[in-house]
Formats: sequence, structure tokens, C-alpha cells
Amino acid sequence: MPILKFSNHFFSAALFFVMCCVGHLSANTQLMASERPAFTDYCSRLEHDIQGRKHGFLAGNVTYYVGGFHASWRTIEDETIGLTHPFYHDLRARGAARVQSEITGTENTGTGNDYMSWEFYKDTRVLYGSVIVNGKTYETPKPRIMRWRPDQVICEYDLDGITIREQKFIGSNDAAASIITASKPVTLQFTGQSLFTRNSVSSQAAARLDDSKRSILITEAGTTKSRPDPGGSERIGPSVYSGMTTVLSASTELASLVLEKDDKGVMHYTFSIPCDSKGAVVSWAMHDDEDTAIQAGHDMIDHHADALAEKTTYMNQLLNDEIPWFRCPDNKFVDIYYYLWSLYLMYSIDIGDGWEMESHTQTAVNNFLGLHRYDAMFQIKVGAWAADKAHYGYGNVLTWKHLTANNRFRELPNGIRMLSDNKGTSWHSGAYGGEMSEHVLGAWQIYEHTGDVEFLRASYEDHFEKLFRKRLTNFAMNEFEVAETLARMASVLGKEADVKHWQSLVRTDPDHVRLMFDQRWEMNGIEKYFAGPKSGLIGTNSFWAMRSPYFPREYAEEMVQHWAIDREKGFFGEFFPLAMSKQSMQEFDTKVDHSFGYTPDTAYFMLDGMFCQGLSVAPELTLNHIGNYNWHEEWNIPVAPEAYRRDRTLFGDQYSNFNAGKILLYLEGLGGLEYSIPENKLLVRPALPDTWEWMEIRLPLKGEWTTIRYEKDTVDVSGSPLPWEQISRGNSN
Repeated sequence: MPILKFSNHFFSAALFFVMCCVGHLSANTQLMASERPAFTDYCSRLEHDIQGRKHGFLAGNVTYYVGGFHASWRTIEDETIGLTHPFYHDLRARGAARVQSEITGTENTGTGNDYMSWEFYKDTRVLYGSVIVNGKTYETPKPRIMRWRPDQVICEYDLDGITIREQKFIGSNDAAASIITASKPVTLQFTGQSLFTRNSVSSQAAARLDDSKRSILITEAGTTKSRPDPGGSERIGPSVYSGMTTVLSASTELASLVLEKDDKGVMHYTFSIPCDSKGAVVSWAMHDDEDTAIQAGHDMIDHHADALAEKTTYMNQLLNDEIPWFRCPDNKFVDIYYYLWSLYLMYSIDIGDGWEMESHTQTAVNNFLGLHRYDAMFQIKVGAWAADKAHYGYGNVLTWKHLTANNRFRELPNGIRMLSDNKGTSWHSGAYGGEMSEHVLGAWQIYEHTGDVEFLRASYEDHFEKLFRKRLTNFAMNEFEVAETLARMASVLGKEADVKHWQSLVRTDPDHVRLMFDQRWEMNGIEKYFAGPKSGLIGTNSFWAMRSPYFPREYAEEMVQHWAIDREKGFFGEFFPLAMSKQSMQEFDTKVDHSFGYTPDTAYFMLDGMFCQGLSVAPELTLNHIGNYNWHEEWNIPVAPEAYRRDRTLFGDQYSNFNAGKILLYLEGLGGLEYSIPENKLLVRPALPDTWEWMEIRLPLKGEWTTIRYEKDTVDVSGSPLPWEQISRGNSN
């Protein structure tokens, strides 16, 4: 195997990686051979040109790469040769500084929260390349083509008849590399600097050439302005990189090297290397331990071909074996499905330190990384559909337990306890909310999909039982279902006293539950609308309550007909759904309102409610939303924007896992899939769109691939280890 050529340090990490992949592949091959879908090269299938459209984005475990800089889809900086913005982000801080909170009590935000520098990567300048040919310098040329794939970004440049091609990727050792070839001999000149952001105050960085003469070692140090506490004052503290070592390496000796410090103490560097058709390689690595960083950088240079092949194999393995297989007649919906899954998987992080002991997904690179309390409501449920739920699902629930167990919450006088929006190894954001109750339903779904009582125990003890002991928080009328679910959890765990506690905490007798919905129908004089606010702002959030199994079906039908699909006053804009009704848009007209004209979370909750109610409009409205929101018709590529403005221009993050709920619309919505290992059942409530003749989903279920084939009037299930039943959704709407 080529991997045997690696050095001892890299050999250990790489061999472990290969053994894990081979072990996983072997297990899946043995257990699922009969129905296992044929291998698809999804990295190639998802390859598309993003030049002038999106910035580059790559992910390792705690290393990320942003190529160029697009401020909310507006090109500020084109990508260029080299490695412009690789950055290390192990959630030791929310932004660019590590400052201690000054709040006393349970709302102390720890060390590392920062309201000022969430996107510090855009201030980095690592390896900006220029090309020198016959004495002429082409400064930081922009690519003619930049193609994105889950495993790499491929750039091509044309400079007066010379073609330069590079492949940028992040290896299994969390180092980044660029493999560069030129059709004719050229000199590549790279410039960059130590970390210094717009909020930096001082730098004490140092740099030197290492003994190999192929690497620059930068000891990062400095101070940065920060605001660690909500409403608190601006303070100065250590930079997020302080004490770390950055290693910049190349495949040949660094020529014309210049190391110089400016008046702010920032280290600047310039060097050159030759490049021709045989290729050249540059790499970037960071670590708290200098030797580890050096080894990682050198290994990426010396074994770049093997490292890239491993990354491609790894990403393809995830997309082939870790997620449900999906096909339908319209290939763009297949591409969107795998694109959204690739982001969910790329954002997976596994740190194992402080309050970050469990692997979990994250939300957005072009914002602050980390898992968000709100987003986790649907990301937990997405993880429940992965094959390796322990790795890709459990942590989305369990990572929050660290805040609860360590008494880091806000408690209101009425007994409600709320957790922060975001967290890291030693900090939380101090922005509190009540969506944690929805996490209970996601955790129960993971238990249903695994039968893992120990996971359920870990979720319940010292977390759910503590957080909701005095009072439940409410999200979209979910308190009745959450109280019942907590009682089920307690019953499974043999905690009979707790069963009675949860049953007494929330009244769930039918008359009371119905009254709670009836009292909110047409509130504040808003016709055929649920829980209308006094302000008159008619948003999608009232439709979210349709996800409750107790929501009156007749209310759902009336509200959807009167508001949802109405194009004059309702939620059907250029596509479905607007985040705010057209009627409300006339009155609520702030800049923020315009920015969030269409959003992925509101669409998911609204459409999910329609599926839960069995409304026949749900499938076509789902295709309308996904086909318009997550597919760019002009570019003919999948997209995952944070939002669209009211005028349908793109807004916010460009690779947003805020879109993860759409994956559930495929599996739980269109597919109508639900299963329980403890109850030994598979339920199928098909919702095949009228415009599709067929659809097929294959689930990794109890170590086997279960095939569910949908056609116009039939559903066929084969290879299921569970007894299955088809249930009608109903067609009254």
C-alpha cells in the first residue's frame, strides 16, 4: 500500500484512518451485500463550477478552508493560487480572542465567547500566490474555473498561453495542501502574514526557517479586542491562536525568502518555488504542539497524492455508506439531496476536550462555527438517519448536556431553564432560548432508530430531567408531546417516580389539549390563522404548530388554503414559502425583514407540518421550495444559502447547514418513513409528488439495506429486517 511510505507519525494517523474506513466498508459489505447500492462517485457527481458564484469551502476535523471572500454572495476577493484562508477552529473560542466572562452565577459565559470576530478567517492572509514568467509578474490571478467537490477544490488559470492547475484539499491530519502544475516552467511567489485581524491590538508573532529549509515556522501570539459578555464592555485578551505554531511548507527549498516584522509586530513572509508540468506542492498546518504541526505539514508535502486519494475515498465512503440512498426521475433533486448531506457530514467535528466531548455537526463557516441550539432541532433528527448514529447523531443531543450538568443556564422566576445558542470547549454564547424541548423529540427518535438505552440514559440523566424538572419550555405547541416523551423515557429507564412527575407537569387530557388549540384559533382577530400575534405580523411560525399530533386537522386545512398557498396576501411568493406573508410585508419593512425574505428553517417547519397533517399539497410545495431554494437555475448547480432577500437575491452564508431540515423533507416527508427498533416496526406514509412517476429510497437499517420503491399507486419494500406497514396520509386537502 502507498501509505506504507509515510513517516512514523503520519503513518500512525493515516493507518488508523484507513483501518477505520476499511473496517467500516468491510462491515457494511458483509452485512449489506445483498441490497447494497452500487458504488457512486459522488465527489465527481457533485463537482460544479463556483468561480464568481461562491467562495471555496473545504473541511477537515478542526481545519477549514475558505477560498476567496464573498460577503453574502457578493464577491469581495477572488480565490487565487495557493492557500488564501485556511484556518484552525477547534471551538476553543467563538471568534478571534479568548477572554474570560465577568458574569457571576450560572450565566457566566466561560472563556472564549466573543461577539466581535466571528468571521476572523477573512482577515487571514496565508499563502497568496503570484506567477512570474520571463520577468513578468501576474499578481494573485483569479481562476478561469474553480470547481467545488466535497473532497477538494480544483482551480484552473490561463496566463498568456500557460495553463496552471491546482487541487486544494484538507488531509486526514487536518493539514491543507495545494498541488499545482503548470504547462510551462514558471516561478510561483507566495506572500502572507501571521494572524492579525481587524480587531487585533498587538502581535508578538515570531517566524523562522526550519532546518529542512522547506518550511516557515510561525509562533503565533498577540492580543485582540473582544466582548465576551452580552451587553458587556469591550476588553482585550489573548488571540485565539496565541501559543500555536503555523507551519508553511513547500515541495522544494524556499527561494528568495524574506521574513520581516512590521510596526505592529506582525510577521510577513515572501518566498518563491519553481513549478512545471511535474508539479509543486505547498501546505499549511497548525497545532499547539510545534512538532506535530511540522510533521503534518511535511507529510502533506511528501505524500500529497496518497493523502488526496484518501480524502476522496473517505468522502465517497460517507456518501455511499453512511446515509440513505435516494433516487427520483429529476436528477437535480438527487444532486440537492447529496449536496445537503455532504455539508452535514463535512461540518462534523470531533474535539474531545472540555464541553466538546462528543462529535456533532455544525451550521455555518461564514459565521461562527459550532452547533446551534435552534438548528439542532432538525440536525438531531437528520443524524438519526445516518448509519453510524453514535458518531453522526448522538453528539447533536449530548454535547448540550455539558451546559446543563455544569449549571450553565438561565433560570427564570417561573422555573424555566434555558441554554445558550452556541457553545465550545470552554464557553457559551450567553444568548438564551427555549428550543431545547424539541431536542427531547429528536433524542427519542434516535432511540427509536437504535434501541440504545444507554444513549437514552445519557440524554435523560443530568440533562433533560434536570433542565425541565420545574417547567417545560414550549416550541410551537410541542409541550404535550414532549411531556409524554419524557414520561416514555423515564419508563424505559425504570424511573417510575419520574413518569408520574412528567404526567403531572403538563395537562394532557384531551379536553384541555383541545382547548389550548381552540383558544389560539383566530386570535387577535386574524382570520383562519393560529396564534396570531397582537402586532399583526403573520409569519410561518403559526404553521409550525401543525407538527403537533394534537393540532386540529380542520384548522390545518383552513389555514393552509387561506394563507399558505395564497399568492396575493399569503406566503406564496416567487416560490414557496415566504418567511412573512405578503400582507405583513407591507407593514413590516425593515432592512432585516428584506434580508430574510425566504429562509430554510421556516420552510422546513412549515412543510413538515403539512406532511404531519397529511395534506396533499405538501409534496408539490416541497418540490417547489427545494427546486427554487436549493437549485440555482442560471448556474445549474445546487446551493445552500442562509436566506434569500425578498427580491430573491442570495443572502448570508453560502454553505449553510441551516438547510439540513430539507433532508428530512425527503425522507420523512416525501418518503413518509418512520421506524422503531424497540417496537420492531417500519411505517411508510408515501407522498410521491404528482410530477414523479417513481422514487426509491434505500435505508441502512439494522445492518442491512432496506429498499423502498414508490410508484404511482404502489409501495414495495424489500430486504427490511422489520415488519413494515403502509399507512395512508389522507387526501382531504
